Amino acid sequence: MTFFQEPTAYHKTALTDLQGAWTLLRDTVVDEFGFKGSDKLIFHIEEAMSWECIRNLDSMQPLILLIANIARQYEAPASVMRCIREVKICFDDVLDAIAGGEII
Repeated sequence: MTFFQEPTAYHKTALTDLQGAWTLLRDTVVDEFGFKGSDKLIFHIEEAMSWECIRNLDSMQPLILLIANIARQYEAPASVMRCIREVKICFDDVLDAIAGGEII
């Protein structure tokens, strides 16, 4: 009987960067927690990071916009706003990679 072995090398893709950007955004909101609207942001960030959203990237784009709007409405800290911009950039990179055939 053979066992599946863990790969020793990983191929970095735009999806890896997107995952990292979401994680950094979530961590930043948690670190800055307590500002008005931070609870709403965590809820929607968790939703955007869910398996359902990852499997259907079309549902992620509206969540990015919603998160950005909530953050602006409640005047989230600059560090949170920077992370949201990074998520958007990484999301756009994923769409470009898909369009270019780099990600199937």
